[in-house]
Amino acid sequence: MPLVASPDFVETVAQYRPMLWRVCRLYCPASPDDQRDLYQEVVLQLWQAWPQYQGRAKLSTWLYRIALNVAISALRREQRRPASSGLDDAAQELASPGASGPEADELEQLYAAIERLSDVDKALVLLRLEERPDDEIADILGITVNNVRVKMHRALQRLRQLLPPQ
Repeated sequence: MPLVASPDFVETVAQYRPMLWRVCRLYCPASPDDQRDLYQEVVLQLWQAWPQYQGRAKLSTWLYRIALNVAISALRREQRRPASSGLDDAAQELASPGASGPEADELEQLYAAIERLSDVDKALVLLRLEERPDDEIADILGITVNNVRVKMHRALQRLRQLLPPQ
């Protein structure tokens, strides 16, 4: 008999789908296929953990924590694997949907700079872009609020160095 997801779970994933996709986009920037695979893995892990959610943390905090842990674990597994040859730049351009123009270029530059940050700094910047308060970021990452502020300041300094001058 196949397992069926509860309506609450399906509704929650639908509500937080954009946030989950942003995590996947940040940790698998080069490949839409890898992003979809990571998204599926995140949803699977959320589904398996769903019965254990007890409401002690905000739902978004709990979801972020699982999504980021899955993404970072997948990234580390991928880094241990030998590199495979992917699509060349022209084929990749055809395969990836998206906007074009100056705003899309700026967004791509931002993502490229974020990709060069450490795993923790990526998570910090993503959560800041999601406009999460420092106390929630601290809870998601398991660090103090003061540590969030210090790390965020350093991550933003690093981003300024990585981004081209405007």
